[in-house]
Amino acid sequence: MTPADGSFRSPGAAPEAPAAFADHSSAAFPGQYARTRRFSLGVPRQFGVSPDGRRVLFVRTGGGSDPVGRLWVYEGGVERVLIDPVALGTSPAAGTAKAAEGRLPEAERVRRERAREYSTGVVAYAADAAARVVTCALSGALWVVRTDGGAPVRVPAAGPVVDPRPSPDGRLVAYVTGGSLHVIALEDGKDRQLAAPEGPDVTYGLPEYVAAESMGRSRGYWWAPDSRHLLVARVDTSGVERRYLSDPAHPERPPRAVAYPSAGTANAEVSLHILPVAASGPVAPSGPVAASGPVAPSGPVAASGERRVDVAWDRATYTYLVSAGWDNHGPLIGVQTRDQRTLRTLAVDPGTGATRTLHERTDPAWTEIVPGTPARTASGALVLPEDTPGTRHLNVGGTTVTPPGLQVREVVAVEGEQVWFTAGEEPTAVHVWRWAPADGLTRLSEGPGLFTAAAGGGTVVLSGLTPEGPVAEVRSSGPDRPVACVRGSGPDTADVTIGTARTIASLGENPVVTPRPEHLLLGRRELRAALYLPSWYEPGTGTLPVLLSPYGGPGIQLAVRARTWFACVAQWFAEEGFAVLVADGRGTPGRGPAWEKAVHGDQLTPALEDQTDALHAAAARFAYLDLSRVAIRGWSFGGFLAAAAVLHRPDVFHAAVAGAAPTDQRLYDTHWKERYLGHPRETPDHYARSSLVGHGHLLRRPLLLVQGLADDNVAPAHTLRFSAELLAAGRPHSVLPLPGAGHAPSDPAVNENLLRFERDFLRSALDKN
Repeated sequence: MTPADGSFRSPGAAPEAPAAFADHSSAAFPGQYARTRRFSLGVPRQFGVSPDGRRVLFVRTGGGSDPVGRLWVYEGGVERVLIDPVALGTSPAAGTAKAAEGRLPEAERVRRERAREYSTGVVAYAADAAARVVTCALSGALWVVRTDGGAPVRVPAAGPVVDPRPSPDGRLVAYVTGGSLHVIALEDGKDRQLAAPEGPDVTYGLPEYVAAESMGRSRGYWWAPDSRHLLVARVDTSGVERRYLSDPAHPERPPRAVAYPSAGTANAEVSLHILPVAASGPVAPSGPVAASGPVAPSGPVAASGERRVDVAWDRATYTYLVSAGWDNHGPLIGVQTRDQRTLRTLAVDPGTGATRTLHERTDPAWTEIVPGTPARTASGALVLPEDTPGTRHLNVGGTTVTPPGLQVREVVAVEGEQVWFTAGEEPTAVHVWRWAPADGLTRLSEGPGLFTAAAGGGTVVLSGLTPEGPVAEVRSSGPDRPVACVRGSGPDTADVTIGTARTIASLGENPVVTPRPEHLLLGRRELRAALYLPSWYEPGTGTLPVLLSPYGGPGIQLAVRARTWFACVAQWFAEEGFAVLVADGRGTPGRGPAWEKAVHGDQLTPALEDQTDALHAAAARFAYLDLSRVAIRGWSFGGFLAAAAVLHRPDVFHAAVAGAAPTDQRLYDTHWKERYLGHPRETPDHYARSSLVGHGHLLRRPLLLVQGLADDNVAPAHTLRFSAELLAAGRPHSVLPLPGAGHAPSDPAVNENLLRFERDFLRSALDKN
């Protein structure tokens, strides 16, 4: 059905779309969106800069439709491929790359699911301190390449490799296989098992579920700067509840067990240990881990007699290990209480494992984890976030260095006494800033957009998204270091030359549908919003049905001044005949701690109020918004919000599509959900009012529930239990199961046709209304 079909139009409705547009642009968009993996393919990312500022490492696929990632280096004004999985024969051509994913170790598959990784081939890498030795894992095999020349080398390992990382001196590579931590010497290929699991539920060197999914900690081990020791996380999930996810489309396959701590249940036991790398067999445990029975070494213990050192802190009180690292001052960790109201920064004595508190943050709601913190400057000054009700500041060495209203998002680099971070003065934009003792604050990125950075040796890479598309800019301070810029993508990429500048090209495709939002401030709370109209629509020629398309929850903003994939999807729905309204309400980031924490204890009421207020405020300004035909769609928290809208405000919302909606908040993980709603045993009312279950009898409007059956984040139980409740209450609804799909479906055929399915469902529902 197109906007020209009479059944979607009502008296006073807007005229039909030009046929040429509908046939060639809008019709082609779902396929392009799916093929390009949400316009992520071909765009350079994961930038790393060498300490001397001369080399920039990055990952980029072969083009806008090629899902196979390659490792690249930019040096001396020239970019070159370091590792090409297709050339190495480790990854099939783009059209059959899915076969290679079947060879991934389970731990790597899980890591990619947590990272929402859409490509194959090289998706992550690690380098030594000088950025001369680089490692990556390809289908479980360990590959090493030098940036100063030579072909990539496959290094034999003890098993399928996960998260390989070179030592700072480039002589060794650590990796995880089968839950064991190994170190291999590149000179002679000798492989040493440093730590082996004491049981089937124990791993060394990997993060537990909530660390990777909800804390942003994707690592489980860290090298010491001297390359002689490793700081290693040991995870024991024996006390964690298991979920069993099966694929109904393949009943011959066994179910997959997931150690998933739902709200109110036991978390994994996480401890830290300092391991010497000189041993050729597992280093004998000491302390409480030793009581569970050490695994016999396969070779002699190190001649030095070094034993592993257990890091000591009050793990019963400070349950969560939220951050860890090892700088020139020693190991530095962040630990948090179960209720998340206290977060301590601890210094670790590497010789004894003793810890001392360097800083403690408290908050009556929760202490926010800010990526990149805690950190230390060369002099040892602590780099930390500092919250006031209106502003999230940056604090360096006990001094607040950012002004009120500048909301700190992430610390991206610390070099000497300089600190590079991202922050925004306005919620719809994020910029890169540098603080230095001598000259204070400097903003490095310009214009509207969402920017981040990597820095080293006087070189900074600014990258991100602007309203025109992806950008990346390499700025170097030395006269012999060319500056390279990228603006735009695909055939419209512009080479920006400054002196002897070169271009690091973005090979991504430009969307066939170009977002054209009108950014708005709506209602008494000045909600940031974006309104997308059909390009063919002329105001005054008729009314348009309204489609709200929010996320509306923690950690994500959608009404931003950048050409995000979400903006492209919103414009496509507009071209299909809707006026699409996207609004960021209370609980979303970028407007200060008080705004974020307005949802503490109730994640539903403020979020739904803000969507309703945004709709009414927009309709008061734009008479062509037809309030008799209002739909809402969303995914994850946005799906929860969409379903809640038709349950609790059927007078406002007339149809909804809810994808991967967490219908029962008690089924969500401990760290994420207890942050906002507390412990369900202590605050059951918070969970009751923030859940959809128990309210199914209220449904009066068309509702489509979409659920990936392999989703280990929002489990299928959310949708299935809620559907059963709706059926028992006699409430008609629709359910679309997606076999084999996780929380972010990756099958191009699914993603392409899901957009069309949603469109047709909403058109039909509003037509009947």
